[in-house]
Amino acid sequence: MQLSNSSQYAIRILSYMTLKQETNLHNATELAEALQIPYKYLTKIMTEVVKSGLVVSIRGREGGYKFKKPTSEIIVSDILDIFHDSIKDEQCVLGIGFCNGICKCALHDQWMEPKLLMQKMFQESSLAEIAGKGCKQ
Repeated sequence: MQLSNSSQYAIRILSYMTLKQETNLHNATELAEALQIPYKYLTKIMTEVVKSGLVVSIRGREGGYKFKKPTSEIIVSDILDIFHDSIKDEQCVLGIGFCNGICKCALHDQWMEPKLLMQKMFQESSLAEIAGKGCKQ
């Protein structure tokens, strides 16, 4: 199970913004350079994040992006939902369509516990909690 590039980048972008909150506005050029994300891809991702209501975009020469609500209230699953990227309850770990209690793949029963733990992690981890935790941005 791997998150899409858009979700991965969005989490990195918003975590970076969380760490650098002393700068109220973050422009796309700064974010793209600091995180080594292609500028056009970053702006496409941020357009979706703005549409979701997590961030606002201020236009103009002195503009940029800023959070609409506290980062302690933004959880990782909020970000994943923007890009329709989450661990679905019946998604097969082997990629063979849907698995459920009636029609199972070979790894269904072993996958249930780690899947539930990952869902819980995404639903309980806020941006404020994860920002700055890793050695990679």
